[in-house]
Amino acid sequence: MASNRPAPEAPFAPNRHDTETFGYDDYRTEEGPWEEWNPTADSIRPVRGRHRVAKQRGGLARSSTVLGVGVIAAVGAGGMASAQTGKPPVSISMPDLPNVGSLISDEEEPEPEGSATPLSGIGVTTTDTAQGTADAGEALRARIMAQAEQQQDQVDTKAAAEAAAAAEKQAAEAAAKAEKEAEAKAAAAKKKAEEEARKKAEAERLAQLAKQYTLPTSSYTISSTFGQAGAYWSSGHHTGLDFAAPTGTLLKAVHSGTITSAGWDGSYGYKTVLTLEDGTEIWYAHQSSINVSVGQKVTTGDVIGRVGATGNVTGAHLHMEVHPEGSSSGIDPMAWLQSKGLTL
Repeated sequence: MASNRPAPEAPFAPNRHDTETFGYDDYRTEEGPWEEWNPTADSIRPVRGRHRVAKQRGGLARSSTVLGVGVIAAVGAGGMASAQTGKPPVSISMPDLPNVGSLISDEEEPEPEGSATPLSGIGVTTTDTAQGTADAGEALRARIMAQAEQQQDQVDTKAAAEAAAAAEKQAAEAAAKAEKEAEAKAAAAKKKAEEEARKKAEAERLAQLAKQYTLPTSSYTISSTFGQAGAYWSSGHHTGLDFAAPTGTLLKAVHSGTITSAGWDGSYGYKTVLTLEDGTEIWYAHQSSINVSVGQKVTTGDVIGRVGATGNVTGAHLHMEVHPEGSSSGIDPMAWLQSKGLTL
């Protein structure tokens, strides 16, 4: 390569009157004139140790600003994550960024050396770290309180449901008890009413029977009752009912029937047997006289004889016996007479 540079040619000067080239009406000073430049090896050799940055009003400056904001945001996020997790921040070293003015300056400036400033320290102080820890603790406390309130709400809901179920069960039991009591009262009232109705019906029946039945004699005294024990009776006990009355007192038929026996009968003296329509036999003993004969029909109240003291006796009285359906063993005459509505 030659050591001497070639001589520069004459500068190019455009015609002041030539406006077609640039599209202007007149020559402009900022458009020339220019010198012709022929590049050589020396002219294109890079300058060592120096860097020039062309002045730019837009992209680089804005890109640097965005880069700085992104770094700050990343550092802030890292600090917040460290504060929340409780771990110490990690130091990240990066060279200091030049300011925007240095990027757009026309003058050459020495290249800045790298800086060992931890990136995590940018915009994050001890107060910020403590604040982040406090915020994390407050958030944890809030979650714990929310869980506690939720659990308490569940417990309250369960308790309310159990209380409602218990109240419903108690109400059902009370209703069932009240229903049973009402049923018992109704049953008792019904039973009482039925008993009263039965008694009334029985009283009416007895009243009707009383019209059909009568006592065998009047002006009497009950001297011996049915089943009474004593040596006076051959069987060892009394088999009838004794009406003590003066001799000659009239004896009446207790109900309508037929005379089936009339005459003397040993220890019974003069005895008359009246057989009723249902087959029941009524015995009249110890009579002083008999006023009816066998086969005679009598009605209630008809005179069939008189009180006497014939047979095995100690005084004048009527010995009356009742034999259902002609049985050999008799029943209590007093109870039978009372069952017919008669009062002794």
